[in-house]
Amino acid sequence: MNDLLLRTLRGEETERRPLWIMRQAGRYLPEYRDLRARHAFEELCASPELAAEATLQPLERFPLDAAIVFADLLSPVSALGIDVRFDPGPVIARPLRSAAHIRALAVPDGPAIAPEVPATLRLVKERLDGRAALIGFAGAPFSIAAYLVQGRGGKDFPLLRGLLREDPAAFGELLAKLSELAARFLIEQHRAGADVVQVFDSWAGLLSLEDWRAHVRPHLERLLDELGRAGVPRVYFANGAPHLARDCAELPSEALAVCWRSDLAALRSSLGPQKVLQGNLDPACLLAGPEVARRATQELLARVPARAHVVNLGHGILPETPLESVQAVLDAVRAEAPRAEVAR
Repeated sequence: MNDLLLRTLRGEETERRPLWIMRQAGRYLPEYRDLRARHAFEELCASPELAAEATLQPLERFPLDAAIVFADLLSPVSALGIDVRFDPGPVIARPLRSAAHIRALAVPDGPAIAPEVPATLRLVKERLDGRAALIGFAGAPFSIAAYLVQGRGGKDFPLLRGLLREDPAAFGELLAKLSELAARFLIEQHRAGADVVQVFDSWAGLLSLEDWRAHVRPHLERLLDELGRAGVPRVYFANGAPHLARDCAELPSEALAVCWRSDLAALRSSLGPQKVLQGNLDPACLLAGPEVARRATQELLARVPARAHVVNLGHGILPETPLESVQAVLDAVRAEAPRAEVAR
């Protein structure tokens, strides 16, 4: 049984560092592109059988230490009565622009939130048969709010930031509801077989530290605390947020994942080994080919102590990534001098 990731998240000494890759089930894989040629993205997400196939594809090619369920970040919001379509990114039919619209949202019980995702996890759990950990995920409240208020993907989400300034009470109510939605959804995923869950904060860095502390951090703490009370191991990923890293490390999660913009070695030095860190290779370095990817991985391993470190990219793998670069990263991690035999 491969429980390397779980042991690392528990703070145990392990024989080597675990490795998985954000967005590892995706367009860099020819088998995934073939699947997408036959099925629309929405069809893949809606079908547990197809989503399970996509989830397992990278594990069939690479001996990764975890599988992450194939789903969309916005999968749970339909349970709030919000209509989402893809063109090609998410488009919200009726963006949340008023306090009345936000107050009208009702968070359902866990089983009613994107039930296709727990169904996928149950299929994958059986087929993995212990060869890797299984990760569930959800979007962080602030990042999901960014899409729901703006109405589609964007760069700086000015309408969300405008809502915070115009009506901080409505902003807070929206994040509170999205926190509860994510907690119920992730607990349901854990019950369905997810060993670990990751909370993706794709737009974490949009606010200043002061605004983040006042308006976002309390909701993250409540979400992560609720997961902790339910016994769910937690990874929190903050993208584009080096200015928040120290505060994010204080959040109640087993691990903090950061993007490539953060100095992971300096963060480790300042935090000590108590907090597990995940990351943070620049996904773009893999585009330069296997030798560059190998060297970048070796440099990361040399800078960041092995204990309490999960190797990953600093964001999702890019569709143009050569398969040979992925293999080079994996080879570099597995070639690292093994630590002394660890008592199990």
